[in-house]
Amino acid sequence: MAFLGTVVRRLGTCRPALSPLCGSTSRCYSTPSEPTTEKSVPYEKILKQEGGLSGPTKPLPKSADAVVIGGGSLGCQTVYHLAKMGMTNVVLLERDRLTAGTTWHTAGLLWQLRPSDVEVELLAHTRQVVSADLEQETGLHTGWIQNGGLFIASNKQRLDEYKRLMSLGKVYGIESHVLSPAETKDLYPLMNVDDLYGTLYVPKDGTMDPAGTCTTLTRAATARGATVIENCPVTGIQVHTDDLGVKRVKAVETEHGTIQTPCIVNCAGVWAVKLGEMAGVNVPLIAMHHAYVVTERIEGIQNMPNVRDHDASVYLRLQGDALSVGGYEPNPIFWDEVSEKFAFSLFDLDWDVFMQHIEGAINRVPALEQTGIKSTVCGPESFTADHKPLMGEAPEVRGYFLGCGFNSAGMMLGGGCGKELAHWIIHGRPEKDMYGYDIRRFHHSLTDNNRWIRERSHESYAKNYSVVFPFDEPLASRNMRKDPIHKLLVDQGCVFQERHGWERPGWFNPECPAPVVDYDYYGAYGLSRNERYKYNELLGKEYTFDFPPHHDVIKKECLTCRNAVAAFDMSYFGKFYLVGPDAKKAADWLFSADVNKAVGSTVYTCMLNKRGGAESDLTVSRIEPGSTHSPLAPKFEGDGYYLAIGGGVAQHNWSHIQTVLQDEGFRCQLLDHSEDMGMISIQGPKSESPLSPSQCITVKPK
Repeated sequence: MAFLGTVVRRLGTCRPALSPLCGSTSRCYSTPSEPTTEKSVPYEKILKQEGGLSGPTKPLPKSADAVVIGGGSLGCQTVYHLAKMGMTNVVLLERDRLTAGTTWHTAGLLWQLRPSDVEVELLAHTRQVVSADLEQETGLHTGWIQNGGLFIASNKQRLDEYKRLMSLGKVYGIESHVLSPAETKDLYPLMNVDDLYGTLYVPKDGTMDPAGTCTTLTRAATARGATVIENCPVTGIQVHTDDLGVKRVKAVETEHGTIQTPCIVNCAGVWAVKLGEMAGVNVPLIAMHHAYVVTERIEGIQNMPNVRDHDASVYLRLQGDALSVGGYEPNPIFWDEVSEKFAFSLFDLDWDVFMQHIEGAINRVPALEQTGIKSTVCGPESFTADHKPLMGEAPEVRGYFLGCGFNSAGMMLGGGCGKELAHWIIHGRPEKDMYGYDIRRFHHSLTDNNRWIRERSHESYAKNYSVVFPFDEPLASRNMRKDPIHKLLVDQGCVFQERHGWERPGWFNPECPAPVVDYDYYGAYGLSRNERYKYNELLGKEYTFDFPPHHDVIKKECLTCRNAVAAFDMSYFGKFYLVGPDAKKAADWLFSADVNKAVGSTVYTCMLNKRGGAESDLTVSRIEPGSTHSPLAPKFEGDGYYLAIGGGVAQHNWSHIQTVLQDEGFRCQLLDHSEDMGMISIQGPKSESPLSPSQCITVKPK
């Protein structure tokens, strides 16, 4: 095998050009030097030599309380936690063997610190399950190795981010240390520290073995009564419509029989989209090639911590006396034609795409330049629009749950997410605040929009190792939903933010307009970068943990509202009507305040869930049949209410209200008029004074 340094020099002098545009609407997202091919790996060859499997490993039951589809990390964790919570009549179906598809080739890294407190808790549970619980329950070792983790800071902002992570970790009792370059060198003698500001060291990070973990999980689940069936592909999902017109899961069809069930869990990874289509459910994820290489033996690397060099977009995973080198590149290859036969296969590695990771790795560990490459691993992974998983009950079909789209983090998030998903299925909602992972965070107009899914997923992938700043906004898939005065505001210098597909006003740039233009894929795939892009320039100035340069502009806007008057464009809000004979009963159930005031009155209130917790806040206005307040007001009998809900949570709130109406059997309708009308709010002490338009200023809504 070639030395890593030789690969870098060779590719640096004769790198083939990236793919040009294939046409005005169709793009190629790979390097065209050679066609991407599929190759076999040793485990698959062994199966073929043995003749493979001729049928399911166990007989299919007639019925089950839940059927989990997919025997990867999430499927195994979910069935384990379902059984542990008392749902013993549960079945896991795997079309090939456990870990097939994506889980088997994962790097298996577990980093305990993330910017989100919920994610820190999810990771902590995974670590507890893999490092302790499973071994205690089964007597089997999962393959957990605790060798520590090291985050690399090559600039001050990155080190500031790590200090924030360390502070969050202290709350959860996670040991971590910010190290100087000299201390880092003492810990990791092979590392180049000349360009470092510092590092964050977490001693109890580690790695998991996919096969060992999944095998042990299913062993523990079956001991509690669960059934795990391999070599049993799902061919269809039966959905029926009940007496109230609600679509519900009825059964799962396979080549070897049908299982009646009211609940399925889609843990099928990159194949989750096709499994969703079987039931009429949109699964907004996309498949990409994701790769790493395994080096030959490196003297002195033994027992070193795993490394994440975010600024170089590369990770170094200890693998015995060698390293696995991988990362996230700006030009990943999309896998558009997902093959159903792809189980334990790999793609040929595209060195032109992968090369940047080798350059970053050699800079960080110079010994790699003279180290050979033992093997390459390039397999499929599923990625989503915001680089977060898809979980929860699908809004299209009751009883259809998602546990997919884990953006190559399925092993480390699997334990925590498997537990939350099991609780969701059994009790109707998760224990933790899982809104960031809930499929209902995306508006239904986006989840089947291929352009939005592709562009957003690309940007999230390319920015995965970027510093997480408080005021970041996406550049991809913008202008999907706009209100009628959007152009007027753009011309006046409005700098928009994206919420739920809507362009909503953020603040006003006094210098010039800053429109959002078509996504340029950051110059990948032969596309030209957008030049003199004012919006992107202004956004770049917000990449700080300090006050951004336009802080004084926003201050002026706020003071104008406080002391005079301001017009807020709130058209991105959700605008719903709740009407019908049982609308009053539904309102009393849903809202914490008494909304049954005089017709035309508006009440600010919370919306409750079944556990008595607050689901959201909103305003509710009482309306009457034949109301002339709005030409869009629906005709109805009984009681009626107009709901104004924050645009960022509109889909989630819509789904929540629909679920309550269905579960409680209320005879009323929820109607969505969000796209049909705008919403302007006039606020400030002079809001009742007659003013000309030139005396008003539009500012960021609450």
